[in-house]
Amino acid sequence: MFSGLSAFPLTPMDETGIDEAAFTTLISRLASAGVDSIGALGSTGSYAYLNRDERKRAAELAVQNADGVPVMVGIGSLRTRDVLGHAEDAQTAGANAVLLAPMSYQPLTRDEVYGLYAKVVEHLSVPLCVYDNPRTTHFEFDDDLYAAIAELPRVSSIKIPGVPTDPGAASAHIEHLRALLPSRVSLGVSGDAHAATGLNAGCDAWYSVIGGLFPETALAITRAAQRGDASEATRLSQHLQPLWRAFEQHGGSIRVMATAAGILGLAGHNSLPLPLTALDGEARDELEQLLAGLGLVA
Repeated sequence: MFSGLSAFPLTPMDETGIDEAAFTTLISRLASAGVDSIGALGSTGSYAYLNRDERKRAAELAVQNADGVPVMVGIGSLRTRDVLGHAEDAQTAGANAVLLAPMSYQPLTRDEVYGLYAKVVEHLSVPLCVYDNPRTTHFEFDDDLYAAIAELPRVSSIKIPGVPTDPGAASAHIEHLRALLPSRVSLGVSGDAHAATGLNAGCDAWYSVIGGLFPETALAITRAAQRGDASEATRLSQHLQPLWRAFEQHGGSIRVMATAAGILGLAGHNSLPLPLTALDGEARDELEQLLAGLGLVA
């Protein structure tokens, strides 16, 4: 399941809990679009802001509404004890894989991160995807740690944080990583602006934010890269440059995607956990115009 387009949806919510109707609609849309897998409770899915019961319910809803599409569920948490609880809930819900980032408040050491993954895989019956997301975790994996964790049982993919923008440098980077890892471990690119370059450079998967809301758009880029049409994948990604710039302008993708979901009528006006807020006023109007200009909304 660690190839092609893995679409990461929002988890729409308010301060009383998950908006189950909105969340199941998002999951069903992804299944209908034909994504290769669904990544529930990723960073855009606000996993870090949800309690155990909410995360358990989100995992159940994702699996129940995926119509057979493989579902990966995020299990990251500050304490190993809680990660293990989330792993148990995800597996009980029927998840096909789990996604784990090394969350922290106190900075983690390399040995602590390795120990986290070593402990968690002892309790898994499904594959694990390593989530390398330094922007949110403030932890940097090095080559030796990649190699060590990849040797652990159940570790099946690494979600890397983008690639160099130069295609030649990106290809060299992916070749370097592949030389470190067992052949059974796939590489998936994240950071949507880097997706086409990463796929063209040889990444197996795109772990996609926009795929969670605009799956057809993300699938077009993914399928072009998969059939070897690098120029078309690049062209389609470059067409979305205004959206990539909006992500940077607003501190990442989550506020933009939550606002877009509201514009599309797929979630409430503000479907993020406070203190996070969706865009409002002029910023919301500008995003709606941007999305219309890209052909993403009518």
